[in-house]
Amino acid sequence: MPLTFTPCVLIPCYNHGAMMARVLARLQPFNLPCIVVDDGSDETTRQRLAQLAAQEPNLTLIRLPENAGKGAAVIRGLQAASDAGFTHAVQVDADGQHAIEDIPKLLKLAQENPAALISGQPIYDDSIPRSRLYGRWITHVWVWIETLSFQLKDSMCGFRVYPVAPVLQLAQRVTLGKRMDFDTEVMVRLYWQGNTSYFVPTRVTYPLDGLSHFDALKDNCRISLMHTRLFFGMLPRIPSLLFRPLVAALGAPAGS
Repeated sequence: MPLTFTPCVLIPCYNHGAMMARVLARLQPFNLPCIVVDDGSDETTRQRLAQLAAQEPNLTLIRLPENAGKGAAVIRGLQAASDAGFTHAVQVDADGQHAIEDIPKLLKLAQENPAALISGQPIYDDSIPRSRLYGRWITHVWVWIETLSFQLKDSMCGFRVYPVAPVLQLAQRVTLGKRMDFDTEVMVRLYWQGNTSYFVPTRVTYPLDGLSHFDALKDNCRISLMHTRLFFGMLPRIPSLLFRPLVAALGAPAGS
């Protein structure tokens, strides 16, 4: 367990400049340092983020020269968080869909379980597209297969608290998905590594003026390839995954 618990907020941003002011305003009551990673955005967003960074002393702006993908932006942000001495990072999507007001609940659970990934478990309203909802359930089933467990209740929610050191250690050992495949892959591989996940029910609303970068063809192909990799990665781990509940009950570490 770390001697200190020092969280920050991490926001990967790609062309969401028009929405960032509202997101940052909702974050202000928590007085958390914020790292925004500009993932190769257009000039309008670049200028808007520069203005916000100049106005917000708590905001650190990192720019990637070209669009590298959400996963790559998150890893770059976690590296910056580690360099600044933060132990945990609350990932918040830049489109404003998350119930930011639930951050204290996630941080409380993260402080109690500092090696775990703490994730929101979405409660959707009618704004979610049906295709996205059905796609999420397909991923849920694959994740249950890949972990031989029902413990990971939702692997696609972008509202989560990362334990910085374990994620960076994982990223050094394996090549993680760099785009929309990142959220699920990092959670599954952390589980394999022995870092489990806990979940907090939270409302998710798709804004009417929201901007989505999900490419139905390319991202679904990436996610399918990711599940293929994870399935075959699960096979040699079957013994440790099956015995994991027993090992946990006995109080021993359960990594693989």
